[in-house]
Amino acid sequence: MIGQLSSAEIENLLCKQVIGRIGCHNGDLLYVVPISYAYDGKYIYCHAYPGKKIDMMRKNPKICFQVDEMEDMANWKSVIAWGGFEELTDKKEKNKALQILLQRPLPVISSITTHLGGAWPFSGENPNELNDIPGIVFRISLNEKTGKFESTSESPLLMFN
Repeated sequence: MIGQLSSAEIENLLCKQVIGRIGCHNGDLLYVVPISYAYDGKYIYCHAYPGKKIDMMRKNPKICFQVDEMEDMANWKSVIAWGGFEELTDKKEKNKALQILLQRPLPVISSITTHLGGAWPFSGENPNELNDIPGIVFRISLNEKTGKFESTSESPLLMFN
């Protein structure tokens, strides 16, 4: 069965995942890239280094964000949301975003880029530690969200036996 996720299911999926995909565009160029994130119920918070996605979002802040959860090919959930990029340069807002990113649950084995710095794990209790994290911190305000799922109790392999 394929169906629509409820608003609560959409929020739940956005909250519990840590990897999503940002779709951005500028002129004739479209770009989709995976990124680690944290969601606080209002914003998607991200940390990145200068590059193509940041350049494109600075030029055109309208983005698409996608996240999914896949148990197998017959049992999955997917959310697509549209919103706007906002680079955080104010120290207070940037530190708040970094705290949210630091508090998200991460898998035991994860990329160094999800750790936000070479001194991982650091407490973040000292504001100066947060100021030493290199890179760009941004958030995405989500204006529209939609979600779908597939839930199939029978494996197609069982149907042929």
